[in-house]
Amino acid sequence: MLTKKCTGLNGENRDYYLYPEAIPPYEASDYIQDVLFDAYRYHSGEGDMWPITWAQDDNLYCGAGDNKGCPMNLWRVSTLRFSPSALTNTGQWSMDMINPEPFPLSSLAGRGEISGVKPAGLLDIGGVLYLSVEAQNYGDNPFFGRQHNLFGWIVCSTDGGKTFDPTATAQDFFTGRLASCHFLQFGRGYSGARDGYVYAYFPCDLEDGQSYWENNDALLLGRVPKEKLLQRDAWEFYASDSPDTPVWSSHEEEAKPVFVYRKMTGANHVIYNPGIGRYLMGNYSFIDKELHPRPIHQMGYPESSISQLTLYEALEPWGPWKLFYRDDDWGTYGDYQPNFPTKWITENGRLLYMVSSGSWDDYNFVVQKMAIRLKGDADFPQESRLFRYRRG
Repeated sequence: MLTKKCTGLNGENRDYYLYPEAIPPYEASDYIQDVLFDAYRYHSGEGDMWPITWAQDDNLYCGAGDNKGCPMNLWRVSTLRFSPSALTNTGQWSMDMINPEPFPLSSLAGRGEISGVKPAGLLDIGGVLYLSVEAQNYGDNPFFGRQHNLFGWIVCSTDGGKTFDPTATAQDFFTGRLASCHFLQFGRGYSGARDGYVYAYFPCDLEDGQSYWENNDALLLGRVPKEKLLQRDAWEFYASDSPDTPVWSSHEEEAKPVFVYRKMTGANHVIYNPGIGRYLMGNYSFIDKELHPRPIHQMGYPESSISQLTLYEALEPWGPWKLFYRDDDWGTYGDYQPNFPTKWITENGRLLYMVSSGSWDDYNFVVQKMAIRLKGDADFPQESRLFRYRRG
């Protein structure tokens, strides 16, 4: 494997594998024609990750990592008013941390291979919160130092996240390339779901069969009857070679990717937008100045903090995916993990709020309004007329 020369902040050797340029291998969407982002972004909370679900009690709940002296906690976002046409987001929503440690970290004491624990996915089904958790280390390959997801499990809460049952599943519920579980989001309390299943995406590397927080190769897709979500033997996995003929298998080794972007697949969130009848996915991973994939911890700021954002749409959870937006230098310091809270989408689906996080000043709950223009639309929705507002 060819490597590219790189020197760390302290003069140490930080050469990294030279993978092909990060060019998304997907055709452009013929449905979503254009995207317009608000000129301003709004920050709250602390930490990163931010898996989000719209709960039965009409609040948004989200998980955060690496803040408040703890690697993982749970937050509640209350929507005071939903006004995407307002000039700013100030006063539109508020958020509070409601559980500083939803899983007893002391139970992992002595596990030397673990450097941290992070929230991966969060889902509310009729008032019960299911939080998928992943144990990580911070890079065990000196030539491509990705955060390695070692194994994952699920904890659940019946009191709005104030307490969680840490024994809901075993800690090795998901392992290997399934170690990071990200639930597909529908409507309030899981209303509007396509059927009686819960769907989840699993980022993985196709070369070593492991899972990473950034710069994976692909996403796998699993599903389980929602009443059996905590039963591992009830899960099955997409195992088809064609999205036209979906096939499911109870054998995880038969799972086949539903999305492939070599060394550029993130730990992605996917939601359903009923107003436009499409599944939306935001993908991120990190690159160098020549567009070669490079994990964020491979070198210090600012060279390593360049991320690529790509947005995709599909008619089905398994694709085929089509690209409708690309930014090769996203955010302020290399942002990551884009997400679209399903509560914050207009009825016609044209206006959304994108939540993300990033390094340095963006290491929190970052919100940016976004408008889309579909095929046949004369323009972006009228409510987005202030998105280009700049003082002076």
